[in-house]
Amino acid sequence: MAKEFHYGGQALIEGVMMLGQRNMAMAVRDPNGDLQLVTKPLSGAFTGRIRKIPFVRGVVMLGQTMILGVRALFQSANISLGEDQGEISTKASIAIFGVAIAFAISLFFLAPLGITSVVDSHLGAGSLLSSFVEGLIRIGIFVAYLGLINLIPDVRRVFAYHGAEHKAVNAQENKATLDVDSVRRYSTAHIRCGTAFMFLVLLIAIFAFALVGEQELWLRFLSRILLIPLIAAVAYEITRFAGRHAGNPLLRMVLFPGLALQKLTTREPDDSQIEAAITALKGVMEADDTATVVPDLVLAK
Repeated sequence: MAKEFHYGGQALIEGVMMLGQRNMAMAVRDPNGDLQLVTKPLSGAFTGRIRKIPFVRGVVMLGQTMILGVRALFQSANISLGEDQGEISTKASIAIFGVAIAFAISLFFLAPLGITSVVDSHLGAGSLLSSFVEGLIRIGIFVAYLGLINLIPDVRRVFAYHGAEHKAVNAQENKATLDVDSVRRYSTAHIRCGTAFMFLVLLIAIFAFALVGEQELWLRFLSRILLIPLIAAVAYEITRFAGRHAGNPLLRMVLFPGLALQKLTTREPDDSQIEAAITALKGVMEADDTATVVPDLVLAK
């Protein structure tokens, strides 16, 4: 008996992207208010053997997903503005992904270490205490960052689409009818959300970096960079396992802070945003069922 597949996605500019077993689908509203549904096959990183290799699959698929997400964001912006500028190139997507990763590493990993090193010079804290303080600073910066970007109206609208994506996936996983009235009843939080994953990365990092011990500062900076892929791989496997055992109380207790943080990255969507999420989910499910790409469609509002 084949294992049940877990769908997931990403909020876009005026729309939602959903990832399936062999295809992806994005539903975006154009300037006329109509939903544009675009469905495409996924690359081998999502569908090949690497998907079955523990720890390796996490790093590769996360990178591929983020690059795919960058391309989808640019395409959704074009659709929502009614522009036809074509897709962003793979090289450009990788470059943007690289800049985003460098920013995230600098803000959430290197900056907390720099701040902690100043505190250590005054308090003479040990390695275990330093790692704990560094971890608290890291989580504090992450929460503050989410709070600040929530002040931007356009970001809040994207977060509403994020909430719609979660509602649609929650409804599908509970085998509910995929219509607006049914999907609206479900939660905007989801155990496999990227926010929960990121919090888990920050939590695991506390213990991982404590193992490095007291080293010269430049070695500690280097360790933060080199250990991130391993930490992300472990966090991916835990998140993946939790997604298949969502009812386990111990797992839910560990992941509860990440679920609570989703209050900052999701908002209650309106009916039109829920409709976009449902359309993307139905589109990718149909594409997976037929194993062919569904032609681009325009759905009336």
